[in-house]
Amino acid sequence: MSEKNEHFQRSLTVNEARFSGLPKPLEEIHGEELQRRLCISRVMTCVLKYLTEEFTSNRFEWLLPVVFSQSTDPLWPDQSASIEKRIEVEIYGKVVRPTASMIVHKLVACSLAYPRLFVLSPNVRIEKRERAITGLHAYEFTQLDFEVRNATSEEIRHFVEEVFCGLLYSLKTRMDDDLSRLRTGHSLPTFSPPFRVYDREELERKFGEGWESRVTCESSSPFWVVNLPREFYDYEDFQSGKWDNYDLFLPRYGEVLSGARREFEYEKMIGKMEKAGVRKENYGVLLRLAREGRLKPSAGAGVGLERLVSWIVNAEHVGEAQPFPRIPGNIYEL
Repeated sequence: MSEKNEHFQRSLTVNEARFSGLPKPLEEIHGEELQRRLCISRVMTCVLKYLTEEFTSNRFEWLLPVVFSQSTDPLWPDQSASIEKRIEVEIYGKVVRPTASMIVHKLVACSLAYPRLFVLSPNVRIEKRERAITGLHAYEFTQLDFEVRNATSEEIRHFVEEVFCGLLYSLKTRMDDDLSRLRTGHSLPTFSPPFRVYDREELERKFGEGWESRVTCESSSPFWVVNLPREFYDYEDFQSGKWDNYDLFLPRYGEVLSGARREFEYEKMIGKMEKAGVRKENYGVLLRLAREGRLKPSAGAGVGLERLVSWIVNAEHVGEAQPFPRIPGNIYEL
Protein backbone atom coordinates (compact mmCIF):
# COMPACT_ATOMS: atom_id res chain seq x y z
CA MET A 1 0.00 0.00 0.00
CA SER A 2 1.34 3.46 -0.88
CA GLU A 3 2.17 5.99 1.85
CA LYS A 4 -0.76 8.16 0.76
CA ASN A 5 -3.33 5.36 0.82
CA GLU A 6 -1.94 3.87 4.01
CA HIS A 7 -2.39 7.08 5.99
CA PHE A 8 -5.76 7.78 4.36
CA GLN A 9 -7.03 4.33 5.40
CA ARG A 10 -5.82 4.87 8.97
CA SER A 11 -7.63 8.21 9.20
CA LEU A 12 -10.77 6.84 7.56
CA THR A 13 -10.95 3.82 9.86
CA VAL A 14 -10.81 6.02 12.95
CA ASN A 15 -13.64 8.28 11.79
CA GLU A 16 -15.83 6.38 9.33
CA ALA A 17 -18.24 5.17 12.01
CA ARG A 18 -19.35 8.72 12.84
CA PHE A 19 -19.17 10.25 9.36
CA SER A 20 -22.44 10.90 7.50
CA GLY A 21 -21.77 13.83 5.18
CA LEU A 22 -19.81 16.99 4.47
CA PRO A 23 -20.71 20.20 6.31
CA LYS A 24 -22.70 22.67 4.25
CA PRO A 25 -21.59 26.30 3.77
CA LEU A 26 -23.09 28.81 6.16
CA GLU A 27 -25.55 30.30 3.66
CA GLU A 28 -27.15 26.89 3.06
CA ILE A 29 -28.01 25.93 6.63
CA HIS A 30 -31.08 26.87 8.64
CA GLY A 31 -33.00 26.06 11.79
CA GLU A 32 -31.55 23.41 14.07
CA GLU A 33 -28.39 23.00 12.00
CA LEU A 34 -27.70 26.73 12.22
CA GLN A 35 -28.26 26.66 15.98
CA ARG A 36 -25.76 23.81 16.25
CA ARG A 37 -23.15 25.90 14.42
CA LEU A 38 -23.81 28.77 16.81
CA CYS A 39 -23.25 26.45 19.78
CA ILE A 40 -19.97 25.22 18.26
CA SER A 41 -18.91 28.85 17.75
CA ARG A 42 -19.59 29.64 21.41
CA VAL A 43 -17.42 26.67 22.42
CA MET A 44 -14.66 27.82 20.05
CA THR A 45 -14.80 31.29 21.62
CA CYS A 46 -14.48 29.81 25.10
CA VAL A 47 -11.58 27.57 24.00
CA LEU A 48 -9.70 30.49 22.44
CA LYS A 49 -10.29 32.67 25.50
CA TYR A 50 -9.04 29.99 27.89
CA LEU A 51 -5.98 29.01 25.85
CA THR A 52 -4.79 32.54 25.11
CA GLU A 53 -5.22 33.54 28.76
CA GLU A 54 -3.27 30.46 29.88
CA PHE A 55 -0.40 31.22 27.54
CA THR A 56 -0.21 34.92 28.37
CA SER A 57 -0.41 34.19 32.11
CA ASN A 58 2.57 31.84 31.65
CA ARG A 59 4.66 34.68 30.21
CA PHE A 60 4.26 33.80 26.54
CA GLU A 61 4.41 36.65 24.03
CA TRP A 62 1.45 36.63 21.63
CA LEU A 63 2.79 37.21 18.12
CA LEU A 64 0.86 38.10 14.98
CA PRO A 65 0.70 35.53 12.17
CA VAL A 66 2.45 35.51 8.80
CA VAL A 67 0.47 34.66 5.64
CA PHE A 68 3.07 34.78 2.82
CA SER A 69 6.79 34.09 3.05
CA GLN A 70 9.69 32.83 1.00
CA SER A 71 10.32 30.24 3.73
CA THR A 72 7.68 27.96 5.20
CA ASP A 73 7.27 24.38 6.41
CA PRO A 74 8.39 21.86 3.74
CA LEU A 75 5.99 19.21 5.13
CA TRP A 76 8.51 16.64 4.01
CA PRO A 77 9.51 13.93 4.74
CA ASP A 78 6.67 13.75 7.28
CA GLN A 79 5.09 10.37 6.58
CA SER A 80 1.59 11.69 7.31
CA ALA A 81 1.76 14.54 4.80
CA SER A 82 -0.51 14.27 1.75
CA ILE A 83 -0.32 17.45 -0.31
CA GLU A 84 -1.97 17.67 -3.72
CA LYS A 85 -0.17 20.83 -4.79
CA ARG A 86 2.06 23.59 -3.42
CA ILE A 87 1.04 27.16 -4.06
CA GLU A 88 3.56 29.79 -5.14
CA VAL A 89 2.89 33.37 -6.16
CA GLU A 90 5.15 36.22 -7.25
CA ILE A 91 5.14 39.42 -5.20
CA TYR A 92 7.51 42.29 -5.96
CA GLY A 93 9.56 40.04 -8.17
CA LYS A 94 10.01 37.34 -5.51
CA VAL A 95 8.36 33.92 -5.25
CA VAL A 96 6.51 33.50 -1.95
CA ARG A 97 4.35 30.73 -0.51
CA PRO A 98 1.34 30.75 1.82
CA THR A 99 2.07 29.56 5.34
CA ALA A 100 2.00 25.77 5.67
CA SER A 101 2.99 26.23 9.31
CA MET A 102 4.95 28.92 11.15
CA ILE A 103 7.65 26.54 12.35
CA VAL A 104 10.51 28.39 10.62
CA HIS A 105 9.29 31.75 11.92
CA LYS A 106 8.88 30.29 15.42
CA LEU A 107 12.45 28.99 15.51
CA VAL A 108 13.88 32.31 14.38
CA ALA A 109 11.69 34.41 16.67
CA CYS A 110 12.29 32.17 19.69
CA SER A 111 16.06 32.23 19.13
CA LEU A 112 16.46 35.98 18.56
CA ALA A 113 13.81 37.80 20.55
CA TYR A 114 10.99 35.91 22.27
CA PRO A 115 12.00 33.04 24.62
CA ARG A 116 8.35 32.04 25.05
CA LEU A 117 5.94 32.74 22.21
CA PHE A 118 2.66 31.65 20.70
CA VAL A 119 0.69 32.62 17.61
CA LEU A 120 -2.68 31.76 16.09
CA SER A 121 -1.18 30.64 12.81
CA PRO A 122 -2.97 30.22 9.47
CA ASN A 123 -2.09 27.00 7.67
CA VAL A 124 -2.73 26.38 3.97
CA ARG A 125 -2.22 22.77 2.94
CA ILE A 126 -3.94 21.65 -0.23
CA GLU A 127 -4.76 18.12 0.87
CA LYS A 128 -5.60 15.37 -1.58
CA ARG A 129 -9.32 15.24 -2.39
CA GLU A 130 -9.97 11.84 -0.82
CA ARG A 131 -9.18 13.31 2.59
CA ALA A 132 -12.50 15.16 2.51
CA ILE A 133 -14.23 12.18 4.12
CA THR A 134 -11.80 11.51 6.95
CA GLY A 135 -13.51 14.23 8.97
CA LEU A 136 -10.09 15.39 10.18
CA HIS A 137 -8.71 17.43 7.26
CA ALA A 138 -9.18 20.93 5.90
CA TYR A 139 -7.10 22.73 3.29
CA GLU A 140 -7.09 25.88 5.45
CA PHE A 141 -7.01 25.69 9.22
CA THR A 142 -5.62 27.44 12.29
CA GLN A 143 -3.01 26.21 14.74
CA LEU A 144 -2.12 27.55 18.12
CA ASP A 145 1.64 27.38 17.57
CA PHE A 146 4.03 27.87 20.49
CA GLU A 147 7.74 27.56 21.21
CA VAL A 148 9.94 27.75 24.34
CA ARG A 149 13.69 28.37 24.31
CA ASN A 150 15.84 25.74 26.07
CA ALA A 151 12.78 23.61 26.90
CA THR A 152 12.77 19.82 26.92
CA SER A 153 10.14 17.61 25.33
CA GLU A 154 9.08 16.43 28.78
CA GLU A 155 8.50 20.02 29.92
CA ILE A 156 6.37 20.79 26.87
CA ARG A 157 4.28 17.63 27.28
CA HIS A 158 3.71 18.39 30.96
CA PHE A 159 2.63 21.95 30.15
CA VAL A 160 0.24 20.74 27.45
CA GLU A 161 -1.32 18.17 29.78
CA GLU A 162 -1.96 20.78 32.47
CA VAL A 163 -3.49 23.24 29.99
CA PHE A 164 -5.61 20.58 28.26
CA CYS A 165 -7.02 19.17 31.49
CA GLY A 166 -7.71 22.68 32.78
CA LEU A 167 -9.49 23.54 29.54
CA LEU A 168 -11.85 20.57 29.79
CA TYR A 169 -12.67 21.37 33.42
CA SER A 170 -13.36 25.00 32.51
CA LEU A 171 -15.63 24.02 29.62
CA LYS A 172 -17.65 21.65 31.80
CA THR A 173 -18.11 24.46 34.29
CA ARG A 174 -18.95 27.25 31.85
CA MET A 175 -20.43 25.57 28.77
CA ASP A 176 -22.36 22.61 30.14
CA ASP A 177 -25.67 23.48 28.42
CA ASP A 178 -24.11 23.94 24.99
CA LEU A 179 -21.95 20.84 25.37
CA SER A 180 -24.87 18.66 26.46
CA ARG A 181 -26.79 19.76 23.39
CA LEU A 182 -23.84 19.26 21.03
CA ARG A 183 -22.77 15.93 22.52
CA THR A 184 -26.36 14.63 22.58
CA GLY A 185 -26.46 14.09 26.31
CA HIS A 186 -22.99 12.58 26.70
CA SER A 187 -20.94 14.67 29.10
CA LEU A 188 -17.51 15.97 28.19
CA PRO A 189 -14.88 13.71 29.76
CA THR A 190 -12.14 15.03 32.00
CA PHE A 191 -8.67 13.57 32.48
CA SER A 192 -5.72 13.85 34.81
CA PRO A 193 -2.05 14.04 33.88
CA PRO A 194 0.28 12.41 33.14
CA PHE A 195 -0.91 10.89 29.86
CA ARG A 196 0.46 7.59 28.67
CA VAL A 197 3.47 7.77 26.32
CA TYR A 198 3.95 5.22 23.51
CA ASP A 199 7.03 4.79 21.35
CA ARG A 200 6.14 4.57 17.66
CA GLU A 201 8.53 1.66 17.09
CA GLU A 202 6.88 -0.37 19.86
CA LEU A 203 3.43 0.32 18.40
CA GLU A 204 4.57 -0.78 14.95
CA ARG A 205 5.96 -4.03 16.36
CA LYS A 206 2.73 -4.72 18.23
CA PHE A 207 0.09 -3.55 15.74
CA GLY A 208 1.91 -3.17 12.42
CA GLU A 209 1.38 -0.24 10.04
CA GLY A 210 -2.18 0.30 11.27
CA TRP A 211 -1.09 1.15 14.81
CA GLU A 212 -2.60 4.65 14.72
CA SER A 213 -6.15 3.43 14.12
CA ARG A 214 -5.87 0.55 16.60
CA VAL A 215 -4.52 2.55 19.51
CA THR A 216 -6.82 5.53 18.90
CA CYS A 217 -9.96 3.39 18.73
CA GLU A 218 -9.06 1.35 21.81
CA SER A 219 -7.95 4.24 24.02
CA SER A 220 -10.25 5.93 26.52
CA SER A 221 -7.76 8.67 27.43
CA PRO A 222 -5.44 11.05 25.57
CA PHE A 223 -2.00 9.61 24.85
CA TRP A 224 1.36 10.64 23.40
CA VAL A 225 3.26 8.94 20.61
CA VAL A 226 6.98 9.76 20.42
CA ASN A 227 9.85 8.97 18.05
CA LEU A 228 8.18 9.82 14.73
CA PRO A 229 10.41 10.22 11.62
CA ARG A 230 9.70 13.73 10.34
CA GLU A 231 11.06 16.98 8.91
CA PHE A 232 14.64 18.22 9.24
CA TYR A 233 13.83 20.61 12.11
CA ASP A 234 12.72 17.87 14.55
CA TYR A 235 15.61 16.68 16.70
CA GLU A 236 17.09 13.32 15.77
CA ASP A 237 19.71 11.45 17.80
CA PHE A 238 22.02 10.08 15.11
CA GLN A 239 23.55 7.52 17.48
CA SER A 240 20.31 5.89 18.61
CA GLY A 241 18.24 6.76 15.54
CA LYS A 242 15.49 8.10 17.83
CA TRP A 243 13.51 11.28 17.15
CA ASP A 244 12.80 13.57 20.09
CA ASN A 245 9.29 14.54 19.07
CA TYR A 246 5.70 13.85 20.10
CA ASP A 247 2.10 13.84 18.88
CA LEU A 248 -0.95 14.03 21.15
CA PHE A 249 -3.85 11.76 20.23
CA LEU A 250 -7.40 12.06 21.54
CA PRO A 251 -9.46 8.93 22.26
CA ARG A 252 -11.50 7.65 19.30
CA TYR A 253 -10.50 10.73 17.30
CA GLY A 254 -6.86 11.06 16.35
CA GLU A 255 -3.89 13.42 16.40
CA VAL A 256 -4.61 16.97 17.57
CA LEU A 257 -1.11 18.27 18.43
CA SER A 258 2.30 17.79 16.89
CA GLY A 259 5.56 18.99 18.39
CA ALA A 260 9.23 18.35 19.02
CA ARG A 261 12.52 19.39 20.46
CA ARG A 262 14.26 21.27 17.63
CA GLU A 263 17.45 20.91 15.68
CA PHE A 264 19.74 23.94 16.00
CA GLU A 265 23.14 22.72 14.78
CA TYR A 266 24.07 23.69 11.24
CA GLU A 267 25.78 20.48 10.12
CA LYS A 268 22.95 18.27 11.32
CA MET A 269 20.31 20.40 9.60
CA ILE A 270 22.24 20.49 6.33
CA GLY A 271 22.79 16.73 6.38
CA LYS A 272 19.12 16.00 7.03
CA MET A 273 18.00 18.42 4.30
CA GLU A 274 20.28 16.78 1.76
CA LYS A 275 19.14 13.31 2.75
CA ALA A 276 15.46 14.27 2.45
CA GLY A 277 15.87 16.32 -0.73
CA VAL A 278 14.72 19.57 0.92
CA ARG A 279 15.74 22.70 -1.02
CA LYS A 280 18.26 24.52 1.17
CA GLU A 281 17.79 27.78 -0.74
CA ASN A 282 14.29 28.08 0.79
CA TYR A 283 15.74 28.24 4.31
CA GLY A 284 18.60 30.70 3.95
CA VAL A 285 17.91 32.74 7.09
CA LEU A 286 17.41 29.67 9.28
CA LEU A 287 20.62 28.05 8.05
CA ARG A 288 22.64 31.25 8.36
CA LEU A 289 21.55 31.67 11.98
CA ALA A 290 22.46 28.04 12.67
CA ARG A 291 25.87 28.45 11.04
CA GLU A 292 26.53 31.57 13.11
CA GLY A 293 25.49 29.84 16.33
CA ARG A 294 22.52 32.16 16.80
CA LEU A 295 19.84 29.46 16.48
CA LYS A 296 19.01 28.36 20.02
CA PRO A 297 17.75 25.03 21.37
CA SER A 298 13.97 25.03 21.83
CA ALA A 299 10.90 22.84 21.89
CA GLY A 300 7.27 23.50 21.08
CA ALA A 301 4.15 22.32 19.31
CA GLY A 302 1.14 23.25 17.23
CA VAL A 303 -2.46 22.53 18.27
CA GLY A 304 -5.06 22.15 15.52
CA LEU A 305 -7.87 24.35 16.85
CA GLU A 306 -10.60 23.03 14.56
CA ARG A 307 -9.66 19.46 15.42
CA LEU A 308 -9.59 20.19 19.14
CA VAL A 309 -13.01 21.86 19.10
CA SER A 310 -14.45 19.15 16.83
CA TRP A 311 -13.47 16.51 19.37
CA ILE A 312 -14.86 18.58 22.24
CA VAL A 313 -18.27 19.02 20.57
CA ASN A 314 -18.33 15.53 18.99
CA ALA A 315 -18.56 16.96 15.45
CA GLU A 316 -18.46 14.64 12.46
CA HIS A 317 -16.14 16.91 10.49
CA VAL A 318 -13.66 19.68 11.31
CA GLY A 319 -15.51 21.82 8.77
CA GLU A 320 -18.29 22.20 11.34
CA ALA A 321 -15.86 24.22 13.47
CA GLN A 322 -15.26 26.63 10.56
CA PRO A 323 -17.84 29.32 9.71
CA PHE A 324 -16.71 28.90 6.09
CA PRO A 325 -15.64 25.24 5.67
CA ARG A 326 -12.42 24.48 3.83
CA ILE A 327 -12.87 20.82 2.93
CA PRO A 328 -10.43 19.08 0.55
CA GLY A 329 -11.75 18.91 -3.00
CA ASN A 330 -14.57 21.37 -2.32
CA ILE A 331 -14.55 25.04 -3.31
CA TYR A 332 -17.31 27.34 -2.08
CA GLU A 333 -18.07 30.89 -3.20
CA LEU A 334 -17.22 32.25 0.26
